[in-house]
Amino acid sequence: MALIIGLTGGIASGKTTVADIFHQQFTIDLIDADIIARQVVEKGSEGLQAIEAHFGASILDEQGNLDRGQLRERIFSCPEEKQWLNGLLHPMIRQQMQVEIDNVRSPYALLVVPLLIENQLQSMVDRVLVVDVDTKTQVARTMQRDGVSLQQVESILSAQLSREERLQHADDIITNNESNRELLPQITQLHQKYLAICS
Repeated sequence: MALIIGLTGGIASGKTTVADIFHQQFTIDLIDADIIARQVVEKGSEGLQAIEAHFGASILDEQGNLDRGQLRERIFSCPEEKQWLNGLLHPMIRQQMQVEIDNVRSPYALLVVPLLIENQLQSMVDRVLVVDVDTKTQVARTMQRDGVSLQQVESILSAQLSREERLQHADDIITNNESNRELLPQITQLHQKYLAICS
């Protein structure tokens, strides 16, 4: 079994950038929860069929794909619906993550999960790596990247763990406040550390 590192961090902390560097520089396998979450609701999937049966055909777009905007509205206004959806998708996502973990080829792998701690998935990983960023940078990056208002960013942040709480769960930390130039030395150091743990 490969060593599994849970990579997490708040919105716009740079998780994808960090994961990509591990993958490109050191050919480390990535298991990305966001990609899996999209796969389990793809056209023709069991997940999408269950969602359509529950919410009705209006939850699909003209091509028969999931209308994410429509779904967001439905679950945002109704906590029970959100709970139902999580109850359906979380086990599917978890199962697929496990399949990918079992097929890891590199000495260690990164399981990239934005809400790793919030969804209590630490049991799936050997160590937790947090990409840490100060709130001011987070807010500015999210507004710029997603074209959303300050109010929206604040509501997203309030739904996630606080920075302090997330750091309490960290075995390792990458700081990503300024530019991405500083990431490679931090990642290289962790790569050596993880290889040492593997051996």
